[in-house]
Amino acid sequence: MTLKEMKTKVLALIEELNPEHEALTEDPDIALKINEVINQIMIELACVKKIPKYVELEVNKGDIIKFADIEEECEYEVYQVKCIQGVAYDTKADGTVYKIRESGTAEIDVFVFPERITSKTKDGYEFELTSDVLEIMPYGVAADLLKSDVSADFGSVYAKRFEEMKQNLDPRYQLGSIYIEGGVSI
Repeated sequence: MTLKEMKTKVLALIEELNPEHEALTEDPDIALKINEVINQIMIELACVKKIPKYVELEVNKGDIIKFADIEEECEYEVYQVKCIQGVAYDTKADGTVYKIRESGTAEIDVFVFPERITSKTKDGYEFELTSDVLEIMPYGVAADLLKSDVSADFGSVYAKRFEEMKQNLDPRYQLGSIYIEGGVSI
């Protein structure tokens, strides 16, 4: 989904969509803040349904690997390191620094933040979030856009719906499986 498609969904949801207008809405306040609000909700959801990336680093015994080293290799802001395989290491600084105990290739699975959306981000921006997350996102954006509208309580209605839907998100990308050779007698 593109940023323009997300804006269209949100603006249609809050009944502010004008496809003929360059900003897709005639409301200047909404047009001014929609990208920043989309970014905020996107980051929130990326912490629930994390974005996985894989990185390989050639390391030597005694090397200290920091998030910045991993970020440089994968070109994303690292949110969390899931696991490191291929070399022995010790975890330091609450899991943000790794002291390598042997030379080789460190195979690193990480979770990253998506590329941030700013007021200058083009409408062709492609989200890296999964479809289930993208279907929830418009409700969070709508809630934040309308939270200061005291004349109607639509902001809290969308916020409640967003929280309900977020609770039902499955953070997994795969299910574990077990194969029992020879079968089982019950």
